Formats: sequence, C-alpha cells, structure tokens
Amino acid sequence: MTSMTAARTSAPADRPRPGLRERKKIKTREAIRAATYALVEEHGYEATTIEQIAERAEVSPSTVFRYFPTKEDIVLTDEYDPILLEELRARPADEPWTDSIRHVMREAVRTGIEEDRDVARLRTRLMVEVPAVRSRMMESMSVTGRMLCTAIAERTGRDPDSLEVRVYAMSLIGGLMETSLYWAEHDHRDDLTSLVDRTLGVLQQGLPRENP
Repeated sequence: MTSMTAARTSAPADRPRPGLRERKKIKTREAIRAATYALVEEHGYEATTIEQIAERAEVSPSTVFRYFPTKEDIVLTDEYDPILLEELRARPADEPWTDSIRHVMREAVRTGIEEDRDVARLRTRLMVEVPAVRSRMMESMSVTGRMLCTAIAERTGRDPDSLEVRVYAMSLIGGLMETSLYWAEHDHRDDLTSLVDRTLGVLQQGLPRENP
C-alpha cells in the first residue's frame, strides 16, 4: 500500500483470480519493479535510468511510463490499497474500529515482511534518502487517506467528507508514514509490527507521559 510502503495485505482466499490480460499486466508491473530494485541496489537510485529499467525488464521505456508515470512511482506504487479496504470491510461489524485497524495493519506488516524483507527495507530507505521519493509519497497519501475515509464512514455511519473523519484518516496515514521513516532511520533494527502498535497506541490514547 502506498501509505505504508513496507506493508502489504494478502488477497482474500475467495478473491477471484484475475483474467489473462490482467495477469499479464501484473507480471509486467512486477518485472519493472524487480528490475528497478536490482538496479538501485547496483548503481544507486539517482544513477538508475528509465532506459536501464526498461532494458532489464525487457520492455520499452514507453511501457515503463505507461505503468508508472515517474521513477518514484515504481518504488512506491502497489495494488494493495483496494485490498486493504476489502480487509477492513471484512472485519466483524461490531468490532471496535480501532481494533479492526490494528488487526489489518498488523497482518499487512507481517505479510509485507514475510514476502520480501529486503524490498521492504529498500523502499523505506529510499523514502529517507531520496527527497523525490519522499515527496511523491506525501502526494500519494491523499489517495489512501480518501480510501480510509470511505472505510471509516461505512463503519461509523459518519460523513466521509466530515472534518473529523478526514483528520482521523490523514492522522493515521501520516503516522504510518512516520513509522516507516523511523524504522529506516534506525537501520531497521526494530520490529516493525511493534512500531505499528506503538503508532496506533499514540493515535488512540494520545502522547504517553514517558518515552517508551
């Protein structure tokens, strides 16, 4: 998910398998991402060009731009935001909203780390080291924030465009982004799931009296 670059949610077991055309698109996106990650590790972010990425992924530069408008989008974009919304909707209707968020985010982090710890570390490291990546991340936060507004409104019966819902949603997105930055700035030593728990605790209970 773009809001939490280290975290991803797994597709529900009963989710329909995409058609052949969509599977080809997914395969192409994954090839472009894999090429980008490998080249960045080899040459650094700034030295990696779209032409190099296209050659490594065995596609044309125009194909890269068709899937990802900017190089930063290759690092940040994934297809998991809609799945996050599905996961939230699948939680029990009588479950407290904060518990639903905690459960889904913990699962998202666990899945993301299990899938590829090195990629999760690279993405968050680039957020810290490359201003353009961090800036693009902040731009994309509004998209995920609006998605969360929809989920919050469905669960609570509030207006998704109300100030309270918007503030809560963007506070959550911003908090998760800062969690990713903190994790990378501290050399990924901490357990990311524990950091997410601390973040959600601050949002739910306010600033603790003492440092944890």
